[in-house]
Amino acid sequence: MTVTPEITDLYPSRGATEVALPRTDPVVWSAPGAPGPISESELTSYERDGFLAMEQLLTPDEVATYRAELDRLVTDPMIKADERSIVEPKSQEIRSVFEVHRISEIFARLVRDERLVGRARQILGSDVYVHQSRINVKPGFGASGFYWHSDFETWHAEDGLPRMRTVSVSVALTENYDTNGGLMIMPGSHKTFLGCAGETPKDNYKKSLQMQDAGTPSDEALTRFADAHGIRLFTGKAGAATWFDCNAMHGSGDNITPYPRSNVFIVFNSVENEAVEPFSAPVRRPEFIGARDFTPVR
Repeated sequence: MTVTPEITDLYPSRGATEVALPRTDPVVWSAPGAPGPISESELTSYERDGFLAMEQLLTPDEVATYRAELDRLVTDPMIKADERSIVEPKSQEIRSVFEVHRISEIFARLVRDERLVGRARQILGSDVYVHQSRINVKPGFGASGFYWHSDFETWHAEDGLPRMRTVSVSVALTENYDTNGGLMIMPGSHKTFLGCAGETPKDNYKKSLQMQDAGTPSDEALTRFADAHGIRLFTGKAGAATWFDCNAMHGSGDNITPYPRSNVFIVFNSVENEAVEPFSAPVRRPEFIGARDFTPVR
């Protein structure tokens, strides 16, 4: 009989009260001087702020290719009917398509692109696999935003990621203005874990992917974080990319402008940080949201 060893919960959440705990994990896991596409000064900035912004990761021709593929996917009735697609409650238009690197070979090639996976390996100090991928579509005239949250709080509580050894990259496929619901991050917030109050409902993902509820910080905590760290809004041309730590407090506003904001979002997790059972949820989320295939990206 095999006995599975108990894993200590370093970051308890979803209890009776909200708790703030200092981060115990590194931000940059690779050894100083380890080879990779990110410079030492950029790694220092990433460690301090919890994000790294790149003015241009993709060329205009590449942006056109990925944007055309995004448009194809969100207008395909079969994709809309797929459980991996999340639709806006009001407009019934697609908001996100998950596991896009398995649905589309074009986006699968992007995941394997050394410009992405090489940086993920360097930050996390190991081989990596894709914990989650999706395209986000925020068309103009009323597309809803994503409320303030730490991804790690959800991935730890509901997917069972034990440690903060995960990095996300958001690649812009449309221009990000300061008015069309761009990404906002609180610099330095990744150094503190905010354990949210309240139990996780069963199948919480069905609601949370449209409107976050469980795992939402209190107004008081968000005010403290914003006062301590400030808020950075990311703007830039299509093809820009923002790398950010899994525990960075971030969100985005509604888009009431005529100008769409769409991006591809990829989450790389260390192969040494495989998901276990959820720490604060009754059941696992589906694998298209939190992967259980830990095959390294090659």
